[in-house]
Amino acid sequence: MVLAQVQKEESGFMKMSMSSAFAARRLMAAASAGHEGAVFFAARTWKILSFVLALPGVAVCMTNVYLKGEHHSDGEFVPYSHLRIRTKKFPWGDGNHSLFHNPHTNPLPDGYEESEH
Repeated sequence: MVLAQVQKEESGFMKMSMSSAFAARRLMAAASAGHEGAVFFAARTWKILSFVLALPGVAVCMTNVYLKGEHHSDGEFVPYSHLRIRTKKFPWGDGNHSLFHNPHTNPLPDGYEESEH
C-alpha cells in the first residue's frame, strides 16, 4: 500500500518534494530488507526497561510519599474580602454550602466549620 502511494505521488497525482519521496522509498527499502529483528529487539529492550526501572521507580516514589507524608493543618482562617463572595444563596440545602462541600477543606465565608476530629 505504501509503495502504491509513493508511485501515485511520483506520477504527479499528489505533489511531493523529492526529498520526502526519497525518504519514503528509503523507509520501504529498510522494511523489506529484513530489519524486523531490530524492531523486535528495540521493543523488547524498552519492555525490559519499563519493568526493571520504571515500575520500581514508581514504587519507591509511592513509598517515599507514604512514609514522609504529614497531615497539614489549615492554620488560622483569614476572611479575605475577595474570596467566597455570595451574591445569592445556593438553591440547595441552607444556601451557604456549595454542592460538593467538604467541611474539612472548604471554609464558609465566616470560617471553617467545627469538626469532631
